[in-house]
Amino acid sequence: MTDSVSVKNYLIGLQARIIAALEEVDGKHFITDSWDRPDGGGGISRVLEDGNVFERGGVNFSHVMGDKLPPSAAASRPELAGRKWEAMGVSLVLHPRNPYAPTVHMNVRFFTTSAEGQEPVWWFGGGMDLTPYYGFEEDAVHFHQTCKDVLAPFGDNLHPRFKKWCDEYFYLKHRKEARGVGGIFFDDFNELDFASSFAMMQSVGDAFIPAYRPVLEKRKDMSYGERERDFQAYRRGRYVEFNLVFDRGTLFGLQSGGRIESILMSMPPIVKWRYDWKPEAGSAEARLASDFLVHKEWV
Repeated sequence: MTDSVSVKNYLIGLQARIIAALEEVDGKHFITDSWDRPDGGGGISRVLEDGNVFERGGVNFSHVMGDKLPPSAAASRPELAGRKWEAMGVSLVLHPRNPYAPTVHMNVRFFTTSAEGQEPVWWFGGGMDLTPYYGFEEDAVHFHQTCKDVLAPFGDNLHPRFKKWCDEYFYLKHRKEARGVGGIFFDDFNELDFASSFAMMQSVGDAFIPAYRPVLEKRKDMSYGERERDFQAYRRGRYVEFNLVFDRGTLFGLQSGGRIESILMSMPPIVKWRYDWKPEAGSAEARLASDFLVHKEWV
């Protein structure tokens, strides 16, 4: 038996807890932008721009529904085409100003469909991944160890699967390049009973601050110059390419008539593209690709 009310209450509380922790780090406050969706549902966007630590950060809660499954969702589950659907989740992207502090993404979500005379079909999804501009092995190890630890109570097989899924999902096929150092990713998860699946999703959501805040605290005050900022803007271009070309959440939002400001909140504020640029051999910029943007076992 599903319990959408409990899931929604958890997600709203998670958003508030994450915002409180991030405001402690930054010192500035996120604005609150509540919105309604004409086709059903709405959400709460919490956004910080031009902060002391975050150049842009957003932590969104949304709860939307409709009468017909959008193409991006129906394509992977054609047997559900035409069903009514309901989706809720918390999604965040944080772009720190300091190039040594990594961008991070986290999402936890619940999706259910219904049709008259049939049992509801539901699943959970989510995960988190780290996108550094300058790599630090200890940061990647801490992030991955935290992800591994929070999944352990739900089965030894989950972390290897979700880590591999993340590596394969956050991959720019046209560049043949990973987006970052990965983390965990899962979707269509309903192989445990509802209560256990929900508990697993909560464990992932609750792990975000312990996974990311220590990394951010180490890097946010490191000294940098124009070279590092320039490389950060160049690498942010890869983030934009992935989100607009491959990301299922972005495509679902656009195809389901979602709120554009909230969907595109993940875009970094300053980005650059260059023609066929290559980093200097042996440089820190070159080591990002050779040592960090590769699929490997960090823990």
